[in-house]
Amino acid sequence: MDTSPSALLRVFLPKVPFIARTVLWHQLSLSKTSCQWDLRTEITINLIRSLLDSPNPAPLSKTQRWSVKDPGIKGPMWIAKVTLPRPDEDDVRSVLVDAIESLKGADVVYTAPAILPVEAEWTGYRANVRHDRPRLDLSEDQHYQNLMSEVSSPITILYLHGGVHYMMDPSSHRLPVSRLARLTNGRCLSVRYRLSPQDAFPCALLDVFLTYLSLLHPPPGSYHEPVAAKNVVLAGDSAGGNLAFALVQLILEINRSRTIGSLVFHGQPIEFPLPVPAGASSSSPWLDLSRCMPSVLSNVQWDYLPPPDGVDPVSRFPHDKIWPTDPPRGDLYCDLTMLDHPLVSPLAAKDWTKSCPMYFCSGEEMLADEGKAVASVAAKQGVPVVWEQYEAMPHCFPMLLEHLEAGRKGFKNWAAFCAKAGASSNDDDDDDDAEARLETKGTWFAAKTCKETAIDVRTLAVCTMEEVAERMGSAIRARMQGQEGEAKILPKL
Repeated sequence: MDTSPSALLRVFLPKVPFIARTVLWHQLSLSKTSCQWDLRTEITINLIRSLLDSPNPAPLSKTQRWSVKDPGIKGPMWIAKVTLPRPDEDDVRSVLVDAIESLKGADVVYTAPAILPVEAEWTGYRANVRHDRPRLDLSEDQHYQNLMSEVSSPITILYLHGGVHYMMDPSSHRLPVSRLARLTNGRCLSVRYRLSPQDAFPCALLDVFLTYLSLLHPPPGSYHEPVAAKNVVLAGDSAGGNLAFALVQLILEINRSRTIGSLVFHGQPIEFPLPVPAGASSSSPWLDLSRCMPSVLSNVQWDYLPPPDGVDPVSRFPHDKIWPTDPPRGDLYCDLTMLDHPLVSPLAAKDWTKSCPMYFCSGEEMLADEGKAVASVAAKQGVPVVWEQYEAMPHCFPMLLEHLEAGRKGFKNWAAFCAKAGASSNDDDDDDDAEARLETKGTWFAAKTCKETAIDVRTLAVCTMEEVAERMGSAIRARMQGQEGEAKILPKL
């Protein structure tokens, strides 16, 4: 992301009158959120909201290009850039396509993607370094060796950045990812998965699946040694959380349908069933791409995401070289027929049996209800689930509001889950080791004080699974009929 002074000035200078008005309303207690937010939070959230909900958004290609611009590497972090090679075999793609087919409901439209090399960044904490210290002039292998010299835990976090599936990059998330590495004493592998709309579902999921297998079974020339699944914790924010839980559901579906045999990966057989990771965790996961749950409207006051008010913001993007797609489709990430597929919207998944432990950090945000539903279903099916929700906090607040106690606590608790889930160092530990260390627990944190109140994860859901399916179906039909969103401006497929 371009964070140069000139770029920031171009963005924020026109917002000066808006900021002044926000300050005035807050000081006079005229804003609806001033009772729970401090002035800095009020300015931050309202400013982000105004940028995301602009009536004249930039073309998608320009927004995407700005969001992936590398700001450079400096300060207390080790970064080692790697490219994970594609396997010669087609097995990885084949099992993914089989899982998509076995989980689909009615007819769906998607294209099986090509298997491509995946770029990623090994990320670790670099101790005793000033924040303006430049990166050392070393080879990537040397950077990796230096990174590993400061790692004291077996934990490897597979990190998946957020960005609505069409923005952001490992370079935009280096600060929070290196912070996770520091708090866990481990290392992170941050994935540069393919972005939409150029590379629609299931391209990103295929990239993430290939990366997970590459951790467990390193391709020739890899810097790392094989990592045990019991030491791999998935982590992601927003759309990255979507991919984390979609990967878990993918592995579960592969194991449900393939109890014997193997897939071939870089010439080596990987036996079924595939091992699940030690945990899956997310800050504000986006688990429902149909945006059908009640909190999408009821929690607008505390969030900055644009509400689905009949015109999805992406429908207002000017036509450019990447949007609309050719042939056109009704959503940036996938065809409209795929919106209720469990690997697109994990909210739709009915079976989380044998999943790894899960962690959810949510604000009182627009995506809260979809997280509650997944957490509740998984907990009822015996999966250890940690659910933490913070009153009056917006989407991804631990990464935005570090000055607040809620922001600091949310991030530390996220890291603590990762550390606990992936801490096993005993080769003789059985597959239930992480489950033995983690118990289902729900907590509500009050605004300002962060006073804790215990809640029952199993009763979190505001809708039954039948009601969820009905709401998703209605939302999809409305999109297909052109009543909202991108479908307004696109011909039907």
